[in-house]
Amino acid sequence: MQRYFVPKENMTDTKVTITGEDVKHIARVMRMKIGDMIICSNSIQAARCKLEEITDNEVTANIVEWIEEQKELPVAVTIAQGLPKGDKLDYIIQKGTELGANSFWPFAAARSVVKWNAQKGQKKIERLEKIAKEAAEQSHRTQVPTVQLPTSFQDLLKESSHYDIKLIAYEESAKTGEKKNLAKTLNTVQSGQTILLVIGPEGGLSEHEVMALEEQGFVSCGLGPRILRTETAALYFLAAVSYHTELM
Repeated sequence: MQRYFVPKENMTDTKVTITGEDVKHIARVMRMKIGDMIICSNSIQAARCKLEEITDNEVTANIVEWIEEQKELPVAVTIAQGLPKGDKLDYIIQKGTELGANSFWPFAAARSVVKWNAQKGQKKIERLEKIAKEAAEQSHRTQVPTVQLPTSFQDLLKESSHYDIKLIAYEESAKTGEKKNLAKTLNTVQSGQTILLVIGPEGGLSEHEVMALEEQGFVSCGLGPRILRTETAALYFLAAVSYHTELM
């Protein structure tokens, strides 16, 4: 059953109003008709709904029943990703959303080749938010992850104090055979905690950046014995968190 996210104000106790691009998706892509069933979520709760009216600009549906579901990770994981080249950030956000990330935080690392100005950054964020929404719908999540505007490394340091657990995916730790820090952290994590994972761009984090992060309470950890690409590291970590908190 197709899932759509709607603003909280568009979802009452009995009815849902769908606007924007989802109207075209329902009418033209899925070719739905009056009486067809969909799932709608306001990022807090979801409901099965029956289509009542389809116009060019709006779709209305009646709520048939509210759904009790647990699709979100029991911990809130933020991926702080050093800006990578090409469309790698698209991939990280799409797959990271499927794996349960709560938010994505791009930042300009010392070795980031890509530079975003304010205008370019806003357009990219709008595209990335769309990717996150579509991935959340596909994976039947209750919430759409947030995608923050790119920040500087210094801003990342300042804001990191708001997180319960702070980790660095550091390839030098993997090279030296460090295997305990990730497992140790996951063994102590508790439901409801917030986790911030910092990942460098293609060239990795500089020694200065790692030292600055560790001074702020971050723990460096290896993600297995192999060296992962920047677009793989977040997925490895999220899969490990899911396994430990949802399957064990």
